[in-house]
Amino acid sequence: MSRIHTRTLLVGTAALAAALTACSGGGTGKADAADTSGKSTEISVNLRGKQAKAGEPVKVTLADGRLKQVTVTDTEGGKLDGKVSADGKSWTSGRNAAPGTGYTVRATAEGGGSAEADFATAAADRVNKLTLAPGKNTTVGIAQPLSIVFDSPVENKTDVEKHLKVSTSDDTEGSWGWMQDYSGKDRVDWRPKEYWKPGTKVSLKADLNGIDSGDGGGWFVRDYATNLTIGKNQVVKVDLDNHRLKLMRDGQPVKDVPMSAGTPGGDKASWRGTAVLMSKEGTINMRSETVGLGDAYNKMVDYSMRLTWSGMYAHAAPWNAAYFGNTNHSSGCVGMSDSDASAVYGAVQVGDPFEITGNDAKGTVALNNGYGDWNISWADWKAKSALH
Repeated sequence: MSRIHTRTLLVGTAALAAALTACSGGGTGKADAADTSGKSTEISVNLRGKQAKAGEPVKVTLADGRLKQVTVTDTEGGKLDGKVSADGKSWTSGRNAAPGTGYTVRATAEGGGSAEADFATAAADRVNKLTLAPGKNTTVGIAQPLSIVFDSPVENKTDVEKHLKVSTSDDTEGSWGWMQDYSGKDRVDWRPKEYWKPGTKVSLKADLNGIDSGDGGGWFVRDYATNLTIGKNQVVKVDLDNHRLKLMRDGQPVKDVPMSAGTPGGDKASWRGTAVLMSKEGTINMRSETVGLGDAYNKMVDYSMRLTWSGMYAHAAPWNAAYFGNTNHSSGCVGMSDSDASAVYGAVQVGDPFEITGNDAKGTVALNNGYGDWNISWADWKAKSALH
């Protein structure tokens, strides 16, 4: 049997003792509370024992009289909030009981009786985890989506999405969209209808503790959160056909430099469409075999700005100086002089959109190849929500 605690509160000259049980095995989970007149009131909890089923709300029911307050706390000090029904006979938690967690239920009746009981849920057979981007307390560009990549498959996409709450300081309109990440894992992004407004404060709460991601995915056993601020209004415009890169701020050009992009007509061509700056990686080693181009190059490259998972960057490429401004002659990246790349690198923010146009391309950046979220219409993006 589970531990049972009973308290008696005095109300005037009458005493009401409420007893609440949590029975294991074949127990009913019901108990009687009797006042001094001998009247009996039955109280029950839907979850009981030491192997209770996770993923359900906690419900406390009172047969006669009215519940005044119910609290449900876990062993880590967390709390399941809930509401008493209009008739006062029941209380239901707003969130599910999480797997592998012990809970204490405390109930108080309007007549003054209070009772306490414990139960614990069965441990999860499998646990799902996730990675949030961007990280906490970051400042990002106007095209940065919120992005969640799950360690294991998510079959119950609708239930998971219902527990992802985005809040913005200016009521920005946006939607979640599901896809398979470039890594092959399930992923969901939240992007606004249009680019973010500078200065917008954004927060994400993924209240997933106690949610089952479905067959093969396992349970979530914690909540997640992140927050960010939208920085400067910057757009980088890359014109493949005219071999120019322009950095625009608040709609005005602040940098216009010659460049050379990918050699057209094959795998070395660049992508077109909107690519969101994923990271500023500085000086890195670039090797052609990592992107399927054999032994074409192996170089240390400065001022490297990642645009896609498939290996498209903007960076310094002094070895290609003869082609800046006149010919696309790289292995897919956007190359500039050292000084120009340094200036662009110093000015751009992670999350800035690189809007790449022109015929000298091998196709459009895919949704999952970095953050290609902006390369489909708003209607098509909203249709990717599980709640659509």
